[in-house]
Amino acid sequence: MTLATQPAETDLLIPRPEPGDDLHPCTVHTHYFGFSVPEAAIGAFLYARYMPAFGLAQGGPVIFRGLDNPAPLGVEYHDYRATMPWPAVDGNTIRLDCGYEIEFVEPGELVRLRYESPGGDAGFELEQRAVTPLLARGHVVPGEEAHHGTSGLAHGGSEQFMHCTGELRLRGETYAVDCHAVRDRSWNQVRSEDPGGARPSPPVGWSPAFFGEDLAFNVTGVEAGHAPPGTPTAYYKWLYRRGELVEITAVRRSVLEYHPVLHSAVRQELELTDATGRVLRFEGRAVAAAPIYAWPNAAFRDSVFRWEDEQGRVTHCTYQELFWDGWARKMRRS
Repeated sequence: MTLATQPAETDLLIPRPEPGDDLHPCTVHTHYFGFSVPEAAIGAFLYARYMPAFGLAQGGPVIFRGLDNPAPLGVEYHDYRATMPWPAVDGNTIRLDCGYEIEFVEPGELVRLRYESPGGDAGFELEQRAVTPLLARGHVVPGEEAHHGTSGLAHGGSEQFMHCTGELRLRGETYAVDCHAVRDRSWNQVRSEDPGGARPSPPVGWSPAFFGEDLAFNVTGVEAGHAPPGTPTAYYKWLYRRGELVEITAVRRSVLEYHPVLHSAVRQELELTDATGRVLRFEGRAVAAAPIYAWPNAAFRDSVFRWEDEQGRVTHCTYQELFWDGWARKMRRS
């Protein structure tokens, strides 16, 4: 399978509209980074969302611990801001008004992330070094692709696994960070905030995992049995093995347990079949989960999942889930 990658310079792509650009008001650019400290059940969601039609940005760090996080302000640390000025860009460094900095030391290869809270109760200095190529990807939110053909602007996205090392300071405690974390980004993607989402959909799960150079993957899709008729259970997927991208021909994700308050998956099984006929099975369990309100028309949950393969190898990575009001009402009733 041909390995589709993005040029390294796309890391710094956060274009503002030019006169005459046909820019949809819901156009966004994003940078997502994360990390985890599994032994302390800590996860982190580090986001920058740029809204070029209005010259605004939102984002910042959210750090959460364990599974008892019913509301955003109850997490360990929260500095996610809904409205900020357009970020300051100095060379390869992007700085949000909340103080969160993304420095692309070597675009496509090496990133440094920094933050210090106003009160000094949280901060981090992290280095993330690429362990997979900067893989190209399309949209990840159902229905947003309907706008891309009419916007007049080239759109795109990327995903990449990083080896993340550094230090987290959190309310008087210091934690060493050494994990494999995925990062992603989008540019010129149109994400409307209509009730119910751009297209009706069951919960969408973003399921990355890095076991080593012989196995890294990401699958974006819905739980087995919940896909609308005529649609696949996974609409974006890749598997990276020893420098090569291997096609995934079938995906089955089965949720065994939902969080009693957040209604997102906290225990699930994942089965992948690749183009060689090899079947890979994984068991996953959340060690941390929290609500993140980056999108007001959707419930977004970030979590740290412990994944185990059939050989007993264990890794930890983010598992993210997005669902809309119809599913939220259904889960509340049940």
